[in-house]
Amino acid sequence: MYIPEHEVRAALTYEALIPAIRQALIDYSAGRVKQPLRTLLFDGDTDGGRSGGLGVMPVIAGDVMAVKTVTFFPGNAELGIPTHMAVIELLSRATGEPLAVMDGRLITEMRTAAVSAVALDALAPAQARSLGIIGSGVQARSHLEAMRRVRPGLSDVRVFSRTAANAEAFAAETGAAIAPIEEAAAADVVLAVTSSPTPIIEGRWLKRDAVVLAVGAVGPHMRELDDETMLSSTIVAESRQGSENESAEVRLSGAQIYAEIGQVLSGSAQVPAGKRIVFKSLGMAIEDLTAARIVWQAREARPV
Repeated sequence: MYIPEHEVRAALTYEALIPAIRQALIDYSAGRVKQPLRTLLFDGDTDGGRSGGLGVMPVIAGDVMAVKTVTFFPGNAELGIPTHMAVIELLSRATGEPLAVMDGRLITEMRTAAVSAVALDALAPAQARSLGIIGSGVQARSHLEAMRRVRPGLSDVRVFSRTAANAEAFAAETGAAIAPIEEAAAADVVLAVTSSPTPIIEGRWLKRDAVVLAVGAVGPHMRELDDETMLSSTIVAESRQGSENESAEVRLSGAQIYAEIGQVLSGSAQVPAGKRIVFKSLGMAIEDLTAARIVWQAREARPV
């Protein structure tokens, strides 16, 4: 059974995905998920000198197993095609029988945003009103949609993009205000969703009690946050193992992981009050499995 993206879109909603992701993160930190580090291959020999990468992400949880293959080619944006593309295979844990193969591009987009929405709801104070978004691409749009589901009180939305036309389009679509990067970074909540290879956010711009959601930088060389931000903040990771092995922001700054978000959600870890928090997200296979299972179950429930 192959499930194309238009069917994924019809089956997957943030109303179903966000609570499912919340439980998946708790399960991961509690040791109920079998998930190794992803395998990453980077290729700089493509036609036209465009570099990219391939990731393979297996996982076992609950009654299913899954494996995602995902590619990341930043230069695709210039060609008008997605920078991330993926395929997810879902299998029975009891027999190994393949249950479905589905397009994973939208799943990757939505589960990433759902993770950030869960982290936002757990880490940001109830009185947070301003949101600064650094970046104006696909993830910026999906994140704003997901975050508005859990925190509709974020009424002051500011966006910065290095490409003025992209910022203008994003603002027109979402009602956000275009702002200089320093102003966007001075919000109560700051979302970083860029493909910058070097730090783009400076700690001196941030509020002392801000919540920073660092999403865009994945891999051993990409960074969105500078050392000052990392070393003066409480670091909450999606996965301790993932961040310590795959995040240049963590590895190059020498910052220490305080807790995993699943531990915060379950109550087994408490973050210090009144101090800036950085949530480092890299993406995990359990999130893809969780979303794929929702899609597959919706497909199975359809009338024949």
